[in-house]
Amino acid sequence: MKVLFVTGKLAAPLLQETLSGMPPSFDREVAVLGISVAALMTTDWVARFLEVGSGVDLILLPGHAQGEVSVLEERFGVKAEKGPKDLRQIPEHFGMAATRGDYGAYNVQILAEINNAPSLSTDSIVQRAREFVSSGADVIDVGCTKGLPFPALAEVVSALRSEGLRVSIDTFDEGEVRSAVGAGAEMVLSVNASNLDLAREVDATFVAIPDFGGPLESLYRTLDVLAGWGLRFIADPVLEPIGFGAAESLHRYYEVRKRYPEVEILMGIANLTELTEADSTGVTALLMGYCQELGIRHVLTTAEIPWARGAVQEADIARRLMHYAVSKRSLPKHADSRLLTTRDASVSVYPEADLRKMQAQITDLDYRIFNDRDQIHVFNAERFVSGVNISEIFAKLDVREPTHAFYLGKELLKASLALHLGKIYRQEGELSFGYLTPQEPPAPTESRLRVARERADRRRRAARRPRPRRS
Repeated sequence: MKVLFVTGKLAAPLLQETLSGMPPSFDREVAVLGISVAALMTTDWVARFLEVGSGVDLILLPGHAQGEVSVLEERFGVKAEKGPKDLRQIPEHFGMAATRGDYGAYNVQILAEINNAPSLSTDSIVQRAREFVSSGADVIDVGCTKGLPFPALAEVVSALRSEGLRVSIDTFDEGEVRSAVGAGAEMVLSVNASNLDLAREVDATFVAIPDFGGPLESLYRTLDVLAGWGLRFIADPVLEPIGFGAAESLHRYYEVRKRYPEVEILMGIANLTELTEADSTGVTALLMGYCQELGIRHVLTTAEIPWARGAVQEADIARRLMHYAVSKRSLPKHADSRLLTTRDASVSVYPEADLRKMQAQITDLDYRIFNDRDQIHVFNAERFVSGVNISEIFAKLDVREPTHAFYLGKELLKASLALHLGKIYRQEGELSFGYLTPQEPPAPTESRLRVARERADRRRRAARRPRPRRS
């Protein structure tokens, strides 16, 4: 494969250096177009000035380039795409490219529980269900509350079913089970020796658990009875919270799988994501990996506690990542980084010496902001300021125009946050927080950017007093 990398004048040296450090797994060529800032490129403009030689299989544009890549594909008859917005991530981009074609399959069903449903209105439950489904849930689990009447249960299930949603009911109350299943619920959580006869009378899939306070053998007895009756069921050995037998309960899942190789199993992962005061992303990923290896095809989760607010979407991401890892016998890394919310997958930096070379090429007064592992660097054609304290950095920039000051303050705060968290900072780009990363606002057009910069330059020149050049 031969890739044509398109860039601007300022970024060309760093692009060449980045490519030289990559293994020679494909042929590469660099096209340096007549523009200083690559982010100002549009696909229409590139189509006019780019020359594509023979043998090129892919045109890779800078991630900030504006416009549709189809313009280039139609012009040159070659596949085109936008690369990462930070060119230092190009090696990682191509490491993940091989997975994109066959990545995303899964075989684990997500049940998302709406907790304490009797205390919520039907409209609130339906809205919550929509959010869960948009996050990846396959089944909406209506969580009842022991001792709290639920007269609107049938109405709630009917409303969810009218939305085209699959529904399960989480209760041991016989009346609630009959009401929910009668309204269209397909699954009941849960059944054990205390309500076993109900399973013969209600047409639903029952999730079987051990007897209350009973050993694992009590689950075996229930499973064998349900199988003997020819009923639909799923086994759940019950995951316990840390400090209450989590390790032993994880082993129970292994024992159930060993004894019943073909039985469907469910794990309630919320007993760890909700009951462990830690970011739920890593907890979910590990549990989903365990489920994938053991053939557990149903998980129950929820998103009530603040630190697990995205648990449903995390489960959806994790089931795809772990399916890929297990089916391909590949480590669950460099395939999908959306579960990395606190730190980035890799942090590449611009050494100060390279930034000094870049400064020597520019002639305008716009400030560029970069991070290395230890400091923030801010420079334009006239000055170069480095440091960690953003207040001290800002004081040395001699910025007086309010709009420009606001812009620099915002960018410096982002740079400081990236420095302390170990993240990649990109000027005018959002920091990456995995699947939590906010969508970047649309970039202004090339002409608008140039006009805005020309006006800003004139204002700054008018406000500037004569002073010696500093570094």
